[in-house]
Amino acid sequence: MQLTKAMLNQRADQVYDVLVVGGGAAGLSAGIYLQRYLLSTLIVDKGKARSFWMQELHNYLGLPPDTPGREVLKQGKAHYLDLDGDYLNAYVEEVIDEGETFAVRVRLGRQNPTYRTFRSRYLIAASGIIDHLPQLANMQNVFDYAGHNLHVCLICDGYEMRDQRAGVFGSSPGSLEVAFPLGWFTPHITLFTNGDFEVDQERRDRFSDAGYRLIEQPIKQFLGENHVMSGVELADGTIVELDTGLISMGSKYHADYLKGIELEYNGGNLVTDPMNRTSHPRIFAVGDLKVGMNQVAIAAADGAQAATQIWRDIRRAEGTRRPAAIAA
Repeated sequence: MQLTKAMLNQRADQVYDVLVVGGGAAGLSAGIYLQRYLLSTLIVDKGKARSFWMQELHNYLGLPPDTPGREVLKQGKAHYLDLDGDYLNAYVEEVIDEGETFAVRVRLGRQNPTYRTFRSRYLIAASGIIDHLPQLANMQNVFDYAGHNLHVCLICDGYEMRDQRAGVFGSSPGSLEVAFPLGWFTPHITLFTNGDFEVDQERRDRFSDAGYRLIEQPIKQFLGENHVMSGVELADGTIVELDTGLISMGSKYHADYLKGIELEYNGGNLVTDPMNRTSHPRIFAVGDLKVGMNQVAIAAADGAQAATQIWRDIRRAEGTRRPAAIAA
């Protein structure tokens, strides 16, 4: 059921089997499997899934190559709701481990917000990441092309950049190293620092030896039309013509709500076992939050695995459980 503010009191005393933070591909996949296992589930989603911004999914088995990410999420949400799962558009602020349950504090609305606390036995962190973008004076100029032919994922979109004039936009000297695997797809690579950092001589030499051009001047704006980026204009008015681009600036991990719980991390990623259980036995991490490949196909599989392991845990602890015992 799609929950609203007016309906929150109906769930005030319920303890869900699982609360899923995030309604992207990983979270929806987990929710669908959990509901099919006859477990009670609440998905809390803030509406900013990374896959929502994907204009076309060219590498997902069985889907037409022009399928937008938002369509996949729309269908996934409808499937989940058809299985009687609860869904709430809200922001998770904090998770407190109470022992047998988690207390999950959420905020609804930006202005005059409403706060509620939900409880669950298990938690699945599926809140994902968001990519950092080049910081220009006019950010709308960046948004016009990001997710179209200004890409953020080499694994997803390297094929799309084959033999094209590609710009690599970095945030540090190390971030420009993505040019070398990109070179598998195209030799026509220009590196941009946007004037934000210095590149050491060793890297300069390696980039030069590979035939990559390095531009360290600030960028004034991206050029193009109809969401197709065709180059950049530098601060001095110089035009650099491009056919495509790759942003390599890292990501923000949406997991601040877990700060109060001691978990194992590898960089910004949560460390999990093969079934996506974290170092806490009742917290699972799926999708881009965990160590692994940031792919929609992987995220969907992660959700299925986490849900299956939780069902196994509950079934082993409780034995046979009739559907009638799972009243909302």
